[in-house]
Amino acid sequence: MEAIPGRARFFVGVVAVVAALLCLPVTPAARTPWIAVGLLALVHAVGERAVKGTFHPVLLAAAFLLPPPAAALVPLPGALCAPAGWWRRLWRAASGSVTVWCAGWTHWRLGGRDAVVAPDFPYALLPACAAVLVYCVVLALLDSGVRALAEGPVRRPVPGRSLAPLAVHGLAGLMMAVLWRSPYGPVAALLVLLPMCVAWWVFAQVNRERAAHSATIRALVQAVDIKDEYTRGHSERVGQASVMIARELGMDDRRVELIRFAGILHDVGKLGVPTRLLRKDGPLTPEERRIIELHPEYGHEITRGIAFLGEARSAILHHHERLDGSGYPYGLAGDRIPEPARVVAVADAFDAMTSTRSYSRARPVPVALAELRRCAGTQFDPRMVDALERALARWGWHPVVTAEEPLPEARAARPYRQGVRP
Repeated sequence: MEAIPGRARFFVGVVAVVAALLCLPVTPAARTPWIAVGLLALVHAVGERAVKGTFHPVLLAAAFLLPPPAAALVPLPGALCAPAGWWRRLWRAASGSVTVWCAGWTHWRLGGRDAVVAPDFPYALLPACAAVLVYCVVLALLDSGVRALAEGPVRRPVPGRSLAPLAVHGLAGLMMAVLWRSPYGPVAALLVLLPMCVAWWVFAQVNRERAAHSATIRALVQAVDIKDEYTRGHSERVGQASVMIARELGMDDRRVELIRFAGILHDVGKLGVPTRLLRKDGPLTPEERRIIELHPEYGHEITRGIAFLGEARSAILHHHERLDGSGYPYGLAGDRIPEPARVVAVADAFDAMTSTRSYSRARPVPVALAELRRCAGTQFDPRMVDALERALARWGWHPVVTAEEPLPEARAARPYRQGVRP
């Protein structure tokens, strides 16, 4: 955040001024529940250190329990004491205060204070739901604004700001508020945080596992890209095309993720192929082709110990099989070829034809699709070709040229033939 441009710093300053103005008109000392403000601020600060992020349930509980100006004070200590740079701390404090104030104001204007003191379910949920919705929208708008000013136009929704997780946090915050106002007091309210902390811990473990998977995939892909510089980026694009086919076929999310892994890692076996063959200019000799045709088996062996890949390993091994049985390494035919392998085979051929390499120019997408249709039923599964065509008609395709040096104008594009180049 320290390196953000001046316009983004100006935006942060404006939001900080607004937050300060919203915090000023606190109620008189006799009516402001300072003990509640201090306790919630302390719990929020500790929670932020524990989850390494904004502790939303406590902020939403403050919006339900306190007057809006007092609720806006709760996020300040945790944000200002966070282990981050000054601009980041200021931004988290200011945006948190504005967001909590807006949620608290919405809750109180809709009669939420009486609903917390004497809850009448399900009607007590209406002001709380409105407050959570406002909290989510204001938070997303502020984050999108500062990101757009600091990084350029935001093309995708800001990660982690979806309504569903915040709805769960809002329910926990409402439970805290109701218990806080009950005869059991703040101690009972704080017990609500225990299951939330357990859920956060489980979520953190899942995220760590996913991060480890991604790191494993990235390391292998980078190793392949370094070894074969002319196909840099090919793995990611094959993964993208494979996902488009899988989704068009209606596969569930778990299987789509495995198909993506298969597409990204389909050429990992090139790590076992001599570099001189991968970078050779000109046609391969029969002996050289036989060596390159070993790369699916090399890839299968390399990924043998990576348990989370599951059936993706079958695609790595069989993505060069042909529907008519003339492919390699085992000459499987028809439905004997695993479905993930048939998906990756079409995605691989499509990207090979639409990308510029050392030995061929990129073909236009319609020409590549025509070639795939021509080979459907002999080399490729027609279902996969049709699925890719439908997906491209819906979403389009923006190929990246992988060869950095332009080819001579006189060099004609060669037709894609499986086995001529990996």
